[in-house]
Amino acid sequence: MTAKSKALRDAPKTWRRLRALHHDADCELTPRDPFQLLVAVVLSAQTTDVAVNKITPGLFARWPDAASLARADVADVEQAIKTIGMFRQKAKNIVGIAKALVDRHGGKVPRELDALVQLPGVGRKSANVVLGTAFGIPTGVVVDTHVQRLAQRLGWTKETKPERIEQDLMKLFPVNDWIMLSHVLIFHGRRVCTARAPACASCPVSDVCPSAGKAEEVGRKPRQERKRDAGTRGRR
Repeated sequence: MTAKSKALRDAPKTWRRLRALHHDADCELTPRDPFQLLVAVVLSAQTTDVAVNKITPGLFARWPDAASLARADVADVEQAIKTIGMFRQKAKNIVGIAKALVDRHGGKVPRELDALVQLPGVGRKSANVVLGTAFGIPTGVVVDTHVQRLAQRLGWTKETKPERIEQDLMKLFPVNDWIMLSHVLIFHGRRVCTARAPACASCPVSDVCPSAGKAEEVGRKPRQERKRDAGTRGRR
């Protein structure tokens, strides 16, 4: 039996060990009101949760619900969120979301995946976060960069596209685990199995990880591509 086939066979046990290690895993965006969480999730695209958590108290003090944000001037919203990346597009999106919620859903966040992904700036990943965190509805596995990297390193998928990785994880684990699976993998990715210099020596599941000792080159762009991207960023 190859290391990867063994990793797939042992995936349920590995998952239980990781869940026990990160028993405090949860969505790190602070809003829990469904509307405010939806807005925070949209704001978090290519931005850290920490940065979003800094601006949401002021944002929601001024526009706490869909009805108030729907009436907001986009320029005013831009000023309220200008410390995060892509703030102009995100301001347009969250005002658009608020208007759509008022017009189509009585100002409430829908509990259906198909309805959520029709909102401006809301994709499947964002919808999964909202449904899982706000309503406890497991519609899929949230695949961000951490989940993608760990699923590949742990040998749970050979895919590189988030939507295909999600399908592999949904087949591998029961539906009741889908919500916590992403939270736990994200926590492990931040705390232990980081993109650069993963702590394989101290990782409690390194004994069953087919990438142990060489994980830095798994689940990341090829080294030359990373260097090229870094050079491009440096010239901006």
